[in-house]
Amino acid sequence: MTRAIVHMDLDTFFVSCERLTNSALRGIPLIIGGGDRGVVASCSYEARRFGVRSAMPIHMAMKLCPQAKIMKGDMELYSQLSHDVTQVIQEKAPIMEKASIDEFYLDITGMDKFHGSYKWTDELAQSVIKETGLPISFSLSVNKTVSKIATGEGKPKGNLEIPQGNVQAFLNPLSIQKIPMVGSVTFQLLSRIGVRKIQTLSEMPPELLQQMIGKNGLDIWKKANGIDNTPVEPYTERKSISTEHTFSQDTIDIIMLKSILIGMVEKLAFQLRSEQWLTSTITVKIRYANFDTETKQCKIAYTSADHILTKNVMEQFDKVYQRRMRLRLIGIRFSGLVRGTYQINLFEDTEEMLSLYAAMDKMKSRYGFDAVMRCAGASFKPNNKDEILKRTK
Repeated sequence: MTRAIVHMDLDTFFVSCERLTNSALRGIPLIIGGGDRGVVASCSYEARRFGVRSAMPIHMAMKLCPQAKIMKGDMELYSQLSHDVTQVIQEKAPIMEKASIDEFYLDITGMDKFHGSYKWTDELAQSVIKETGLPISFSLSVNKTVSKIATGEGKPKGNLEIPQGNVQAFLNPLSIQKIPMVGSVTFQLLSRIGVRKIQTLSEMPPELLQQMIGKNGLDIWKKANGIDNTPVEPYTERKSISTEHTFSQDTIDIIMLKSILIGMVEKLAFQLRSEQWLTSTITVKIRYANFDTETKQCKIAYTSADHILTKNVMEQFDKVYQRRMRLRLIGIRFSGLVRGTYQINLFEDTEEMLSLYAAMDKMKSRYGFDAVMRCAGASFKPNNKDEILKRTK
């Protein structure tokens, strides 16, 4: 049976959320992002006409579109509205995967037996618009890759259906940058040998791509040929992520304790960014030598940035550790999670900070978590047998 995979994407999601609560923002160039040294988290189509794009430095966006209104953004609002959309889709879809705060995949294979797949998807999109007030685009095809590319090509008004027989004809004329795995570095590499269109890429020997790009070469070649067997993973919302460290000998060494906490934060923050989560609640836990256990919790603005999380963890540790007895265990939990595609808090951090985290995460992903670490967290051993990584859903 031919698969029927739907990709649904909330149009200019952050902008749409702001306009839902303030109708005066409709029809004007709108940019969601940080201050003068921050970057664009989202922008309206009116701003895009001037060349403004997501992840662009704010100062550059303002040069392109000086009349744009800039707003800092409200992740709590966006998270709630994303949850509302998720509920509408989850109630109706047989299998739904939430890929990010504003992006969904549905597996509706076999729906044609009972109800036209495209008609059913269109009715679902209309239900989202009616019940939440948020615009949403979709595309229907045979796998995730083709559906996602088609959604981007159909925006902002067209919802596309790409049947099996039309997949290659649809992909061929498009730029290789449309393939999700092709970033700027890969694009430049392939461009130098004249590979700019998907058709050219699809006709290359896969072995050559592997030699040029590495292990991802074969995956990119498959996507260029419309091949993607990745399943739609049923959605379950994670509630928290945490880690604990039990000492082989009870300790009162404050310097060592704080060094381990910094390392723990760095590990968890990297995992948050890798899995595209932001946290809003920090809990620090300690257990004394006599087994008394105490915790301290605080709320923060949504983030997954080490430097922000570390500062707050240290403040909570100083508040909770008051008895100056030896400790046998310390732990950290990040909760109040929301999904997002953003590596760190785009509403607060600068272009330089984004670049730093991107470079560090790339090294960690390739060579392991401890390939690059802050000196202050060197006491933390990520493979320590006493460490327990917890994932709560």
